[in-house]
Amino acid sequence: MLIQLALIVSVILQFGAFFITISLIPKTKFSIAWISISIGFLLMAFRRLGDLLLIYNTNTICLESKLSNWTAVVISITMFISSFYIRKIFDLLNRLKKLRKNNESRVLSAIISTEEKERKYFAKELHDGLGPILSSLKMSLSAIDKSNLNKFNTTIFDKAEYATDNAITVTKEISNHLNPQVLERYGIVKAITTFASNSIPEETIDLKIDSNLDKLRLKHNLETILYRIACELLNNTLKHASATVVNINLSKLQNKVIFIYEDNGIGFNLKTQNFGMGLTNIKSRVKSLNGFIEIKSSHSKGILVIIEFSL
Repeated sequence: MLIQLALIVSVILQFGAFFITISLIPKTKFSIAWISISIGFLLMAFRRLGDLLLIYNTNTICLESKLSNWTAVVISITMFISSFYIRKIFDLLNRLKKLRKNNESRVLSAIISTEEKERKYFAKELHDGLGPILSSLKMSLSAIDKSNLNKFNTTIFDKAEYATDNAITVTKEISNHLNPQVLERYGIVKAITTFASNSIPEETIDLKIDSNLDKLRLKHNLETILYRIACELLNNTLKHASATVVNINLSKLQNKVIFIYEDNGIGFNLKTQNFGMGLTNIKSRVKSLNGFIEIKSSHSKGILVIIEFSL
């Protein structure tokens, strides 16, 4: 009677061990080795069940059979305990993986935040430091009476005035790129539209920007990252893609912000092409906010970039 009860318990434990191991298959990414172990646990469970049925159909049990059955019971208990602790190990590994991922995101977020602070600092120095100096130089040049200059000096003066005007313009452009005032004042859609209109020649590229954000403002770090990503993709299209059409869609759906960028350029092979710093930076920015990014491209079929951020 005792051996029968023990075998019933061992059958239950053996099937329990099988169900634990089979539940871990997705966590092992469907490893053939783990699937084989799960099948082995199942076969052992059926073996224990066979031993139990054999005892019920046999009136006498020899000593050797008893020893074998008790050994099987101990093995079943050991396998169940082992599978239980294996599951705990997998859960611990998953927690460590999530913790590592969160730490990576925090580090990337801190790096990008520091980068944006430095951008603002340099933009302020350019605007408040170099800007007034160039403006003073421009005023001094404007005060010079050109009628008292000979032809040679007039030529030099005109070149100096042109260089000063150009320096003022470039300083403003650099300052605005480092810390876009349009983004802070009017939001992401206006900022992307302004950058695109200033960067892309209308006669060469047909640009279309769609958004349902209207006047809705997102968090500052999210707007900044989306703006930097859009600028990087537009620059890549201008430099490398030879595209004639660019479509940008920025929308909010429930608790997600979805950014889609598409051009009809020459594209590239994702399997053989090495990602440059541009796409690497884009992936890092997306990762810093635990976002999702998918890039699709092939030769002569342009590029499609889909990015999702949870709000």
